[in-house]
Amino acid sequence: MPFMSTNNGALGLAFQEWRHFKEAFAPELTARAIQENPIPVNRCIDPFGGSGTTAISCQFLGVEPITIEVNPYLADLIEAKLTTYDPDAIARDLGIVLRSAMKTRVDAVLMLPPDAPQTLIEPGLNGRWIFDYAVAQRLGGLIGAIQSLENEKHRRLFHVLLGGILLEVSNVIVNGKGRRYRKSWQKRPRDANKVERLFSGAVRNTISDIYRFRNRAQLSYTLIRGDARCHIEDLPKCELSVFSPPYPNSFDYTDVYNLELWVLGYLDTRTANSNLRKSTLCSHVQIDRIYPPKLAGSPTLDKVIDKLSQVTTKLWHKRIPDMVGGYFADLFKVLSNLQSLLHHKGRVWLVVGDSRYAGVTIPTAAIIDELAPTYSFRTLFVEPFRSMRSSAQQGGRQELSETLVVLNSTMNL
Repeated sequence: MPFMSTNNGALGLAFQEWRHFKEAFAPELTARAIQENPIPVNRCIDPFGGSGTTAISCQFLGVEPITIEVNPYLADLIEAKLTTYDPDAIARDLGIVLRSAMKTRVDAVLMLPPDAPQTLIEPGLNGRWIFDYAVAQRLGGLIGAIQSLENEKHRRLFHVLLGGILLEVSNVIVNGKGRRYRKSWQKRPRDANKVERLFSGAVRNTISDIYRFRNRAQLSYTLIRGDARCHIEDLPKCELSVFSPPYPNSFDYTDVYNLELWVLGYLDTRTANSNLRKSTLCSHVQIDRIYPPKLAGSPTLDKVIDKLSQVTTKLWHKRIPDMVGGYFADLFKVLSNLQSLLHHKGRVWLVVGDSRYAGVTIPTAAIIDELAPTYSFRTLFVEPFRSMRSSAQQGGRQELSETLVVLNSTMNL
């Protein structure tokens, strides 16, 4: 099947260009899962919503999506994609926003809370800043104009689209190694007019998407904003689950969206930032947290933790063994909660990735396969997706596996 990897083909799906999302898997996976499910699929749940690939794919295929997302910016991104609109009304509100921002551009200020990182706006800290002052003014003018709109759906949509251009008008880039300043960013020419130009272009492209795909087979949806480990039990019954959890690669995915979270007002204090990071799966060590104990039932996991403990001095963070153990405990908490929602003939399709630290590989799919029977799951099949280059933090250039795992529940068999 073409495009069967985590991001190949993702740009070709409607609405996916609203905010580039490198980790999005191909929509064909959702279509395949629905087609191969042993019973008809009325509802499909994704406990790690991300960019909304599963959810929007389900709407096109006539299936009601149920999605959970802990990151408030991504939750808004998902809801903006799933919502129905009047394209003409969006165009009118775009005109209102641009005219309002034009009137206030000289006096506009990007209002940030006191706890926001000092490097966000020029003059920044120690000679470094993410947004030039003139760019920040333009952003502040647009944000103020958007907030004055009466239509809540349009406010959400415009916020999401403005978030999608933040990196392009900033002095930084974000990739698998985190956020870093652009090469020779101080000498790079910057044009504050680019802010309105990019935002206006993003909205116009979105109007085209909305018009073309307004007649999706399913328009209803359920979106839960919060921690999948806590909220999954409150949802309606479903016949299928398709998702890709964060990988145990010590990468804090909330940090990828740090700019959107602070600039667009989703975060207002350091405590709020800390609470959000603690609400994510135990896949990183960037914040002090209590990791759940390692699960019993996987000899491979036991060996991995033992090997990691033996090379603690070579690890870039001493709590990586705890993180790896906590990761699978968290993941199976979500899977166990799914059982109460899933039809007894339903299936769980998940895409997982391996990691490596100090030469010790964490074979995620193999560990899930070994733990599955203990938690009333059976592995139906395991299928390779692709190999991905490991980060410097994970130990170098050797490639790591990314794998599709398909499970069903044995609880009611």
